[in-house]
Parts: sequence; C-alpha cells; structure tokens
Amino acid sequence: MQRINIGLIGAGWCGGIRANTCAANPIVDELHIAEINEDRLAEVVEETHPTSSTTDYREVIARDNLDAIIISATPETTHYPMAKEALSAGKHVFLEKPLALTLDEADELVSIANKNERKFAIGYSQRFNPKFAYAKKSIVDKTIGDPVCALVSRHITRGLGNKIGNRIKLSPAAMEATHDIDFVLWCMEPAKPIRVYSQSAYGAMKDVTGLEDAQWIMVTLDNGTVFTIGAGWTMPPGHPNYSGTWIEVTGTDGMLIIDDTHRDVIFNTLENGIRLPMSSMPGEPVGHVFAGPMHNETVHFLEAIALDRPIMASAEQARTVMEVYMAADLSAERNEPVSLPLRAAGPSAAAVA
Repeated sequence: MQRINIGLIGAGWCGGIRANTCAANPIVDELHIAEINEDRLAEVVEETHPTSSTTDYREVIARDNLDAIIISATPETTHYPMAKEALSAGKHVFLEKPLALTLDEADELVSIANKNERKFAIGYSQRFNPKFAYAKKSIVDKTIGDPVCALVSRHITRGLGNKIGNRIKLSPAAMEATHDIDFVLWCMEPAKPIRVYSQSAYGAMKDVTGLEDAQWIMVTLDNGTVFTIGAGWTMPPGHPNYSGTWIEVTGTDGMLIIDDTHRDVIFNTLENGIRLPMSSMPGEPVGHVFAGPMHNETVHFLEAIALDRPIMASAEQARTVMEVYMAADLSAERNEPVSLPLRAAGPSAAAVA
C-alpha cells in the first residue's frame, strides 16, 4: 500500500477534526492545510504539524502530488466552486454537505467526477454512527422484517442555530434534516422517494436569523414505505454544540428504537450546571479517541483512496438528498405535497415552479 498525500481546505470545527485524523493516520504521508483565519490556522498547525500551510486554498489545489482534497470550508457557497476546481484538477474529493446549492451545480460536479474517474464523497457522517449503522444492518438483514415506516427527530441548540442561520439562509431541512434524510434513504435502498410533504414552524429564531425554528418532513417511497423527519435549532442554550436525536424504525416483524440524545454521560458542575459532553454530532477528540463519527468517516475516505475501495456516501446519493429537502422547502411554501423528480433545478423552492 502506498501512502497518500492529502490537502485540506477549511480547518474550523469539522475541518480541525479531519486535520487531526489525517495527521495521526499512517496512510497519510503529506498533509497540506489551507485556512483563511490565520489564528485558527496557527492552532491547527501547532496540533498537526502539516507539510505546508497557507491562507490561499488554490495553492493546495495546485499541488500536483496530492491524491485527494478534503473540503471543510464555510460558508456553504464555497462548496461548489472549490469542489469544481479540485475535481477538475484531477483530485479525489471529500466535500462536507451540502453537495451544492442547486441541482444544476450538483449535476455538474457529479459529471466532472465521473468524467475524470475520481472518487467524490459527501460528508454525511451519521452513516458512521454505530447506532445508525445498526439500524441499517437490521433492515438489510431483515431482523425487523420489511420496513414499513420510520421517524427521526433531531434538535440542536439556539447557539448552533444562530451560527448556522447567520452563515447561510438555508432551512432546517437543508442544514439539519439533511443528515437524517440521507440516513433513512440509505437504510431503505433501493427504494426511491416519490413524494414529499412538509410544514415549518416559526418562533424564537425568526427575529434572530429570519429562519424557521423547526421543520417536519414526510416522504413517501416508491415501495410504499413512509418516513417522517423533524429537525429544529431552537433548544435553549445548554451544552455547547448539543445535538439530540430520537429514531424509530418499524418493520413487518419488529421495531427498532434508537436513543441518540446523549443522556448516558452527564457532567454536572457548580459553575456550568448539567452538561452532556459527548453530544456534538461531529465528535471532538476525547484524549486518544473521538466522541463522534467524523473521525471514522475521515479514516474511511483515506482508506478508500489508498486501497481503491468504494466510498460510503456518494455525490449521486447526496444529490437525491438535495432534491428531497428542496421539495420539502417547496412543499412548506405551497402548503401541499410535491412529487419527485423536481421539474427544475433552481437554488431554492421558489425557483422550482
């Protein structure tokens, strides 16, 4: 097995986890990091000791000896142009969700990746959560029989909601439920979504970010299975980066319930009160291990490149997820169900007439 050289663009919260994973993995020979925040760049350089660092991401893409590039940049408007440049330069690419902001952009990126025969993975890290993986296994093995319906309820704090909502004006469906849409569609393969109905609720966040507090989505698949996903970012401030999820999967022979609300580890101090330290979705380092699935997701991508293995979450699958949450936004706007596929590939529900 040959060692590989990795470029990383964006070394913030998620990018920092991926940078540390790459730096500690023996598969990686050289690590080159780009980050526009010079103070944050200095922190990550101190932690990972990369081969090179820069504030200009194009310097990383221009390196001929790189095998793959991980794009963890924000805001999400940067995803399409950065991924296009990296794929066009002949690099394998790992891109944080969302894949793009329009279906036309998504289709173009998929086309470039296929034309250049490059692996193009999208960051749907919850596939690497062991509890979620168990749900997938239970359906594949028919432990609970054939799937009938599923429910996912995910909520995060207002602190994260403010951070996301002030960064880009995308709905809870696009920024939060997207992980769960991907998860359920992955579990239900090869069934395809054919109809979406959604409702949004406004409240505490409207005067802060102008966005909804929560959004509920019902999706019908072509085999008759139905799933419902609720996502919101209006929980009162509590443990930083808290994310809690409840999942129910019902089959013809059984039912699976998954509690991913992180109440199993509780930390209580006089200064801060009750905290849930293992509760962030990405999963920061905890000494020699990581609290969440993003580390394992990154290792999977590195091994897929070094050993020429298939990637887990493909851009084609992410494109389907995009279409579902765009249909959800359109449904909430129109107050009626929306059939798939969508007729247009605009940047928002309003553009899909």
